[in-house]
Amino acid sequence: MRQAQHLTLAALALSLTPAFAVAERNLVPTLDRSFDVCPDRPAEPVWMQAIPLRQAYQRVLVQDIYRAQNLERVVETRRCDCEIRFPAWDEAEATFRDHYASAERWEMLEASDVYNRRANAARTAAKAICDAVGNW
Repeated sequence: MRQAQHLTLAALALSLTPAFAVAERNLVPTLDRSFDVCPDRPAEPVWMQAIPLRQAYQRVLVQDIYRAQNLERVVETRRCDCEIRFPAWDEAEATFRDHYASAERWEMLEASDVYNRRANAARTAAKAICDAVGNW
């Protein structure tokens, strides 16, 4: 009885193998970014995309600044238009340039932590506002 069950499971696994292989071939990774919500959001500045891997913490800091500023803006304005939630990167870039561009790595990592905390503090309220208009 047990042997029959094992043989049945083995036959089932073998019969599904071609289907898994086809499905795996259809999963083609892409660098194209597409979004269901606010698909026309501005791209990251080119200089951020060109940052060397060893200095990726700079890019992460700008991303963290951007996220915190935008979620806080949604909460402050009580609006979640795409332009509010995903504005141009200018303000985040300016904040980085004015306060962190010459900072040490550890200072940037600490600042990222602060901005992540700010974003997380605003996230629940921002999500409720954005959910109401279908932009989350």
